[in-house]
Amino acid sequence: MRRIIRNIQTGALVVLGLIFSCVVKGDSEEGEFSDKSAGDFTVMISDESAFSQPTPVLTYKQSKVFKRGRIHFNQRWVVFPLTGGDWGLGPTFIADRCSACHVNAGRGNMPENSDSQLLSALVRLSVPGVGPNGAPKPHPNYGDQFQNSGLVGAENVEDRHFTDGQMLGERVRPEVKLYVDWSTEIRRFADGEEIELRKPYLRIEDLNFGPLHGDEMFSLRLAQPLYGLGLLEAVEENTLLDIANWQKGKGLNGRPNYVWDSINKKHTLGRFGWKANVASIKEQTALAFLSDLGVTTSLFKEENCPPVQVDCAAQPPGNQPELIDINWVELEFWTQALAVPARRNVNDERFLRGSRLFRKAKCSFCHTPILTTGPEFKKLPQLANQTFRAYTDLLLHDMGEELADNRPDFRASGADWRTPPLWGSGLSGKVSGSKLLLHDGRARSYSEAILWHGGEAEESRELFRNMKKSEREALVFYLNSI
Repeated sequence: MRRIIRNIQTGALVVLGLIFSCVVKGDSEEGEFSDKSAGDFTVMISDESAFSQPTPVLTYKQSKVFKRGRIHFNQRWVVFPLTGGDWGLGPTFIADRCSACHVNAGRGNMPENSDSQLLSALVRLSVPGVGPNGAPKPHPNYGDQFQNSGLVGAENVEDRHFTDGQMLGERVRPEVKLYVDWSTEIRRFADGEEIELRKPYLRIEDLNFGPLHGDEMFSLRLAQPLYGLGLLEAVEENTLLDIANWQKGKGLNGRPNYVWDSINKKHTLGRFGWKANVASIKEQTALAFLSDLGVTTSLFKEENCPPVQVDCAAQPPGNQPELIDINWVELEFWTQALAVPARRNVNDERFLRGSRLFRKAKCSFCHTPILTTGPEFKKLPQLANQTFRAYTDLLLHDMGEELADNRPDFRASGADWRTPPLWGSGLSGKVSGSKLLLHDGRARSYSEAILWHGGEAEESRELFRNMKKSEREALVFYLNSI
């Protein structure tokens, strides 16, 4: 009996080893030339609509729900009782619709100059200590995220690009004005080629609700793309934990972030956000509506008004809640059903060479090429048993001091970041006008992004830095094609 058990255990380890051998080797030779990025959720589209397409496998009934969700995504919000949108904007906010930050469901951008405020990027803040349920502790006057728009009149309309003046007459001040300045430096590859890197510096002006005291922690965050999130949500927790265990044998320390699930009232594995600090698409949607638009849901019923912001709290709500449940569910479904654009250039020799260099540089250790969803996903059954290439492990990794924001978030340290998916990024400039990478948008290319890697990724950075120019170009070609 002991021999049988030992044989079963050995067989299980062999199977597990084979699974992760395939994962880390990336695309096997059998699948190397496949343009399928997301199984049944792949679309053969590479224009500006590539990130906002429905998966081809929706039923007719599901397609109708998807279309209603898309309407909510693009819907403008206004203050009660004005027309031209849904009631409930603000009283303080960042944008007046989801699509203002996620243009065509894509990533955000940074202002074109230092005199323009942030719009599709935001600033998280907290103070020392631990907040409710282990979350970061919010600032008493400004909460956990700066709102740089308010229902404040003509100046706000001009500054924040709202075009029809429907918010004129209200007198709720924005919390702050937010700008970014940049410093640059030159670094060199081993062959002597130079590259300019840049680093953002947050500039905070016109604090309307009291001064800062110097111990606050800030984190500049670029809006992330939305396509493929349903697949990431459908990966089983054990799959991610197995990857973390495998990584430990490679000298890495990938870890899940366990966060507070406000829907199910428990701590659970985080998947979404730059620090994997949100558990589900549904909660992420409600958080974004509250924090970015100032719109309440049945999950977060109170307006985003810290006690000192009296004028904010005095504004009548547009509804109770402002985003009604059925619209919230439809928007969640729209996000889950978003397809992923196909990989491109798969028959190009540079693609195959870049793939091999990706593995050689050990990028695939964290940017896990292949994941598979679980056997069941009730909200969208077609998500079950899908094999896809997102190039992420959804785990936290220490990325070194240069990328650290020094702001803990549940189990994530100030130097930890979730491995971002790489799929589709090469189309980002065409879709949303933004080619920026990393959490604060400092990198304008994959070469820049890789050279900022430190901590657990330092070895990969140095392997890339020491490549020949033709090798670096092949690797970047591959990354822009997947």
